[in-house]
Amino acid sequence: MSWVQRKILSPRAAEPVGAYPHARQVGPLLFLSGIGPRERGRPTIPGVRLDAHGQVIDYDIVEEAKSVFRNIRFILEDAGSRWENIIDVTVFLTSIERDFQRFNAVYREYFGAIQPCRTTVEVNRFPTPIHVELKVIATIDGRPPENGSPHELHELG
Repeated sequence: MSWVQRKILSPRAAEPVGAYPHARQVGPLLFLSGIGPRERGRPTIPGVRLDAHGQVIDYDIVEEAKSVFRNIRFILEDAGSRWENIIDVTVFLTSIERDFQRFNAVYREYFGAIQPCRTTVEVNRFPTPIHVELKVIATIDGRPPENGSPHELHELG
């Protein structure tokens, strides 16, 4: 059996920090790379206050999480999937002790109806001054991208 494979680069989600796509479709599954709260084309990060040297002064995990969820939605839609198709989520937090309860409350608002499988782990840090990142697996139902622009989808050869 030959599976359809393609990489997805969303024109709406924040640019990847490294040499990887936002997502990769393999057959009916969509695997998202680790998605953080940065916004496309903006130097600031929602919920993060930095000093003049780029060091974190304070952060709001709820605002960061909402921005992550928005980026995930953009990628899913641009790939032809949707929020309700999420089946598995891995959450990376830099401080479970400080952030788990507040993150979990906002997560419940966004994921409560679909209840995908979930794993939450604590990490020391990320390459950018963020405090939450999600890795998502979703199904893809073959619908065309909602924005009607397939140019951001790159077939793999």
